[in-house]
Amino acid sequence: MFRFLIACLAVLSVAGCATNSRSPQADPAEIAARSYREPGPATLTLYTMVNNRTGAGAHTSLMINARERVIFDPAGSFEADIVPVRNDVLYGITPAVEQAYRGSHARSTHHAVIQEVQVTPEQAEVAYRLAKQMGPVPGSLCANRTARLLQQVPGFEQIKVVYQPLKLSEQFDQILGVVTERYYENDDADLQKGLAENNAKLNMLERTSTQ
Repeated sequence: MFRFLIACLAVLSVAGCATNSRSPQADPAEIAARSYREPGPATLTLYTMVNNRTGAGAHTSLMINARERVIFDPAGSFEADIVPVRNDVLYGITPAVEQAYRGSHARSTHHAVIQEVQVTPEQAEVAYRLAKQMGPVPGSLCANRTARLLQQVPGFEQIKVVYQPLKLSEQFDQILGVVTERYYENDDADLQKGLAENNAKLNMLERTSTQ
């Protein structure tokens, strides 16, 4: 049994669900300096990372476009120098950061299912507030905590609490107005290499924009 649990943890680490070894918590001033809101309607966007070989779900996260755009990345692995993280919430989710996020997870071994739905500003604010209260999340509970968050948002009460990312994705797909995209890349299978490469791209973009 012990060996089985260790094997499961290893799989989750490779897939994207980490064991919360992220950098120190960002302070409020850093978060405020990086704040970004995507123009347009309020939205909730569910990410499900899927193993290309087995079809199994590997990780769940939720992007929330409310007063600012954030990603609730429970027990996630994503880090970048320009992205403040506090209690499993990623801040400053500009288009470049969002691309880095999906690009880091999508690789030769995994792809990302991205499901977006427009919501009211009030619904988005509830999700935003809950995201900041949910973390940090223990490893392997990404889908569970995301489901718990969603079912507390008015209009999403039908979401049942599950542990499997694909089970949550299937439920989210039943919500009226959901638009689904599958995002693929064919780069190195090593998640850490993808994170490092996208971090370098973001840093380069940052330097270019300040020159």
